[in-house]
Amino acid sequence: MFVKICGITTEDDALLAVAMGADAVGFIFAPSVRQVPVQQVFDITRRLPPEILTVGVFRDEHPKRVVELVHRSGVKAAQLHGNESDEVVAKVAESVPFVIKAFAAGSARVALADRLATNTIMLDGSTPGSGHLFDWTLVGEVPEGVRVILAGGLSPDNVADAVQTVEPWGVDAATGVERAPGKKDPLKVKRFVERARAAAREPYVAAGDLPYDWSSDE
Repeated sequence: MFVKICGITTEDDALLAVAMGADAVGFIFAPSVRQVPVQQVFDITRRLPPEILTVGVFRDEHPKRVVELVHRSGVKAAQLHGNESDEVVAKVAESVPFVIKAFAAGSARVALADRLATNTIMLDGSTPGSGHLFDWTLVGEVPEGVRVILAGGLSPDNVADAVQTVEPWGVDAATGVERAPGKKDPLKVKRFVERARAAAREPYVAAGDLPYDWSSDE
């Protein structure tokens, strides 16, 4: 069970997520109350263990700009959380080894996700990033062979149910593990990671089983 904690705004919260066992931490570059300056993200990512996947979150940004910010910030992955076309995803994937394409649950494009230049997608609520739950049966529209990261309103209180019901490849939380916008709650982060892992039917995924072994990056 891959666990990502998103909306990280400080080094302390990044280190907290790592200490609690998260596989990935996300930094939002798109307009948001959790938006973080590129230089600040660079200062954080260089202090994190190499096995942690650091993710930059973008929304409808030009692919060249995405690649530029990925390199400048030191993150290892790009999460495209807007209405990016398949062509934009492919352009980003040419220069960024790990790409996550986010979709609003129920989008007609979800059924065609196996045509993307990435095999990892995120399913979020109808307003991505809002922290609202959606009908989990919509995950059934995802083609076989596509890895699903479940997001949208997940918290320590419902993540176990979500994992058992949907059996996603991974889960993602931002608002559900906060004490205030952009400020993580240590106990919520700890419980979220623990309960997600405990509910997973499959054993904990090893780095070698992931679509891209980011831990080998320099």
